[in-house]
Amino acid sequence: MDMETIKAIAELRNEKKRKFDQSVDLIVNLKNFDVRREALNTFVFVPHGMEKKLAAFFSKRTDLINTITEEDFVKYKDTKDIKNLAKKYDAFLAVAPMMGKVATKFGRVFGPINKMPSPLAGIVPKEDDVMIEAMIDKMKKAIRVKNKEMSIKVRVGKESMSDKDLVENIDAAVVELTKKLPRGNDNVKDVLVKFTMTKPVVVLERR
Repeated sequence: MDMETIKAIAELRNEKKRKFDQSVDLIVNLKNFDVRREALNTFVFVPHGMEKKLAAFFSKRTDLINTITEEDFVKYKDTKDIKNLAKKYDAFLAVAPMMGKVATKFGRVFGPINKMPSPLAGIVPKEDDVMIEAMIDKMKKAIRVKNKEMSIKVRVGKESMSDKDLVENIDAAVVELTKKLPRGNDNVKDVLVKFTMTKPVVVLERR
């Protein structure tokens, strides 16, 4: 798929330039797939990380990441405060012993919008600098996949990334997604990529 992906990125770069760094979105349209029974709720990981606004629920503050301690919980008195916190960050980390309290306080809002820290990407066993740095790096490469329709749409990069990094992220995401589909390639109708403000360009089509 490399060659088709390279062509697609080149085509998108020929589109009208915008005044902001557009997201690069991957769209995988599905077939032979039962959305009610087989919907995905998982992560795929790409080789090149994207800048994300991250925060962490830790017992003490660290210079490595914006920290929310248990003492800070009182700032989030109602649902509106928690929603505002969720909007402020792309994703959240947590130290494992705090997860019960995080779920109790924030889960009702964070759960439905996929912002809860996850064992796959977001939960560290202890507040160790090396572990925290490794998880931050992992979070930047993690793409949350949750579909409720016959299409999976995920952000795989930014326009400012190199063509090489974008192609590698797109191809890696497609491979990982395909592995997670119940019937693999037989579930993939077509694959498209787009920038935020462009029309999609076809990368792969299966009859």
